[in-house]
Formats: sequence, structure tokens, C-alpha cells
Amino acid sequence: MVGNVPVGGDAPITVQTMTNTPTEDVGATIDQIRRCEDAGADIIRVSCPTAEATEHFDRITKAANVPIVADIHFHYKRALEAADKGAACLRINPGNIGSSQRVAEVVRAAKANGCAIRIGVNAGSLEKDLLEKYGEPCPEALIESALDHIKLLQDHDFHEFKVAVKASDVFLAVAAYHGLAEAVDCPLHLGITEAGGLVGGTVKSSIGMGSLLWAGIGDTIRVSLSAEPEQEVKVGYEMLKALGMRSRGVRVVSCPSCSRQGFDVIRTVETLEKRLEHIKTPMSLSVLGCVVNGPGEARETDIGITGGGNGKHMVYLAGVTDHHVQSDDMLDHIVRLVEQKAAQIEAGEAVAFDPHAAPAEAAE
Repeated sequence: MVGNVPVGGDAPITVQTMTNTPTEDVGATIDQIRRCEDAGADIIRVSCPTAEATEHFDRITKAANVPIVADIHFHYKRALEAADKGAACLRINPGNIGSSQRVAEVVRAAKANGCAIRIGVNAGSLEKDLLEKYGEPCPEALIESALDHIKLLQDHDFHEFKVAVKASDVFLAVAAYHGLAEAVDCPLHLGITEAGGLVGGTVKSSIGMGSLLWAGIGDTIRVSLSAEPEQEVKVGYEMLKALGMRSRGVRVVSCPSCSRQGFDVIRTVETLEKRLEHIKTPMSLSVLGCVVNGPGEARETDIGITGGGNGKHMVYLAGVTDHHVQSDDMLDHIVRLVEQKAAQIEAGEAVAFDPHAAPAEAAE
């Protein structure tokens, strides 16, 4: 358990991110946490590099609606302070904390405050002896580091931990996670670290974490992007939605557009995604520019719009042709239909459309 959020076993795969505001700026950090919560973050990590960062850490943990992980690197006292001030989890590299006595102090603080611990192994900060042994970061080095750290905690009778073996190289990270998954039976935190900007980092993360998740490896994820934390959360959810592992908000099916389009598909999708960010209810929307694939895709979604001629477009509800809408009214009309369907689902008056359900079920 990370706070009140279960991680591992049959629990849903959780989506994490990390704040990038100065932690000592409590107001700015809480504001960013709020934005990440709105985006759907299940767990949020906050860096605690200095005594100033942990001084008012309790204000942050009390204000947050999701569990807060304190990110600790070298200073074991920061872990003690964060544990006492409401951290639900401590992210540490036990080998960097120092002596066994210091690790024991961190473990005692974690136990006393009900904290979990995340062992964070990173290809960029492997121990010197492992680099000397293996010559360079490799899957075997990452796995050995993780196992050494696990033993450190277990030697102190601490078992509430999860483990990450991150690397910026997709092949290195994936191989390390596969090896670790064979060696241990504990929750794994997935990440392709330092993945890059929004587009490049999304691609790298999706390939690496997507392949691991598809193989049944991983219990909690963080998409590491040089982008705002809210974007990391959105990408993480889209990844899980694509794999059918989590559902949240509107799943948009849309075409890349071509000269057949009856309306500007790209701008329409951009606008709809922005205007529908507040919808948390799982449902589907298809936005297709013409009748080549539009009707077929609409048959699979809650609401569909297919481009027609002369600024007149077809609207589908629960996969069935329902009515037409003019270009000028289309955006407001679609937003209104989605909001209405979401409200009906939340009230128990309707269910999200399932194209594979029996006719009677689909009619409901």
C-alpha cells in the first residue's frame, strides 16, 4: 500500500508523476499537485533534496488528495523528516544512504509512519563496484544492484517495497525488468528514465513500458518526459487505455485526415480533446472526416461524427445513425452530447457503449 493506494497483485496499474517546482515553495508545489490530480495521477512524487524542502513537507502531504512519495537520494535525514511529515512512500537508493545503521534508521521511520519504500536503481547512478565488475551499465548490473538493495531492506525485516531498474536505453531497461521479474516477486515500478521531450519521450516510453506491460510485467508507471507533469499523466493513461488496462475519460478514435475530409479533422480533434479534458467517465468518441471509414468506426463508439458534403455531417449515437449537424454547430453539439452521456453513465441511467454486447444490452 502506498497510502490508500494498492500497488501490485491484482490492483489496477497506477500512474505516477513527479513535481518540478521547488519543494520549499509550498504553494506552487500544491498547485502543481492539483493539476496532476485533475489529470488523473494516482501517486505523486516530490523531491526532498534539502532540509528546506522537508521543513514544510507536512503542508504538502496534508493538502494532497493522493499519496505523496518523498524522493530521497543521499541524505538519510531527509527520509526521516519526510516520513514524520506524512510521506506515503520513500524513494531511496539504499546503497546511497550510507551505513547499515542509517538504513536501519530509515526503515524504523518508515515502519513507525506506515511508509512504503521504493528502491530506485538507475543506469546513470550505478555503484562503482558494479561498474568496475561489469564495465558498463547492463541488465545484469541493474538486477544485481536491485537484489543487493532488496537484501538490505529484508535484513532489517522490511518488506513493504517496490523496485525500479530504470535506464534511458529502451533495450537495457526492458531486459533488466524482464530479468528482475524472473528473480523477485514484488511490485515493480516501470519507467524509461530521461526518455526525452513530449513526442520522442512518449514514443520511447510506449515502446519500452508498453512491451513490458503487455508481457504482464509492471505494477505502477511513470512516463519520464521533459514536459509538464500533467502531460506525463495523460501519456501514462493513454498507454494503459491502448492496452485495455485502465479506462478514464474520453477515448478518441480519429483519422489522420486527407483531401476527402468534410471538416478540418486535425483542428477538430485538438479542440475536442481540450474541451473534454474534464470528462473522467470512460466512454468513446469517433471523429472521422468522410464516409469511407466513418460509419464503420462510429458503429464501435458511444458517439461518432462523420464528415459529409456542404458542411452537413452525420452524428451517430451508440453506433447507430441518429441525426445531422452543421459545421458551425458541430463542436458545441459534440461536447454537449459527450457531457450528457457522461452524466447519464455516472447517474446509472446509461452504460458506456459496448459494440460486442448482445443487442438487448446495447440498447440499454
